[in-house]
Amino acid sequence: MSKSVTKDMTVGSPMRLIVSFFIPLLLGMLFQQFYSMMDTIIVGRCLGVNALAAVGSTGSVNFMIIGFCMGVCNGFAIPVAQRFGAKDQTGLRKFVANSVWLSIVFAVIMTIVTCILCRQIMTWMRTPADIFEDANTYIFIIFIGIPATYLYNLVSGIIRSLGDSRSPLFFLIVSSVLNIGLDFLFILTFHMGVAGAAWATVISQAVSGIGCLFYMKHKFEILKIRPEEWKMDTKYMKILCGMGIPMGLQYSITAIGSVILQTAVNTLGSSAVAAITAGSKVSMFFCCPYDAMGSTMATYAGQNVGAGKLDRVKKGMLSCCLLGLIYAVLAFVFLFFFGRYTALLFMEASEKAILGNVTTFLLINSAFFFPLSLVNIIRFTIQGMGYSVLAICAGICEMVARSIVGFVFVPMWGFVAACFASPVAWICADIFLIPAFFYCLRRLKKVY
Repeated sequence: MSKSVTKDMTVGSPMRLIVSFFIPLLLGMLFQQFYSMMDTIIVGRCLGVNALAAVGSTGSVNFMIIGFCMGVCNGFAIPVAQRFGAKDQTGLRKFVANSVWLSIVFAVIMTIVTCILCRQIMTWMRTPADIFEDANTYIFIIFIGIPATYLYNLVSGIIRSLGDSRSPLFFLIVSSVLNIGLDFLFILTFHMGVAGAAWATVISQAVSGIGCLFYMKHKFEILKIRPEEWKMDTKYMKILCGMGIPMGLQYSITAIGSVILQTAVNTLGSSAVAAITAGSKVSMFFCCPYDAMGSTMATYAGQNVGAGKLDRVKKGMLSCCLLGLIYAVLAFVFLFFFGRYTALLFMEASEKAILGNVTTFLLINSAFFFPLSLVNIIRFTIQGMGYSVLAICAGICEMVARSIVGFVFVPMWGFVAACFASPVAWICADIFLIPAFFYCLRRLKKVY
């Protein structure tokens, strides 16, 4: 086992370990969001506001399906992290092998089902007629790329579970550069429209996943799976599904609320959709640190629970919450003064009404970034501790909150109500997650 690429997070300063793991992970996610933003910028600037709205109108259903894929793969990585912390290399490899079989099955089924239902989903969401065809084309191609999504997220999740958050960063950088290049090639040279942006995303994700796979096979001796370890084992598959499916459902259930909210926003017209699209892209970029903190805590908690070091789990969680608070203040200050200028990346200055709405969206959301930090940090810590089912409950809290805003308040108060949907969802999730963490800690202390 190469000591240069794996990292044992069960010894040493929790804050130092978290920061050292967090930074490469954050850079990777920033690059991921960067090329996602470039998609949106190029579409908005080169194809116009309607094309921007078309891509944006698929955002919630995209998150619901692709988020499930990501959640499942992240869940599969948790038993790997726990076995790594427990120094059980044979069990670790069996979990990896069985996660591969499960991912293949999930990817095939999900690709077929979503592609068949794609057009109907766009109809259910009341996608405006002037952007319907572009929206359907874009999301259909994204669904075709589900196997690539599984490949990258499974392999990178396994690598991170061994304490290596740096290696996936390199492949994300390559993927980001490739994505941007393909955007320009497909949209400006081949005039493929929104389909070009979608194919650029799928191809670059596939390249990143294949690169991670070859790296993992050649670099990690601990993952040299023996022929007998490739055998399907229902015991291991049950544990993996018990971790992965709840995490996937957590993303999807959360996204159902976003789909309902998006449906409500769609009734406000393509201008409102464009504003939400641009604002969400900027907000997602600034929320990357919280996604990185969550993934960090899943690995950190998983390894320490595997080693039976529960006090370190609590210390690490509190250290990460402090980082989340500091960043929340800095992000709000930046967006307060410069939020309007970030919106200009997506559209012309002449679109004054839409620019004003984007600014409003960013200010309202960034004012509640600290509750969002708690959602990610505590939820992923709970998942790393092995209580993935509780993540579904947090997701239900978010879904209900966004649904109420979408059904009740958006028709009453319009765009401003839509801006408050996510903050309300974050606060509702926190009300559940904070006591849930201490409940999980007490349960584990009885075991250890």
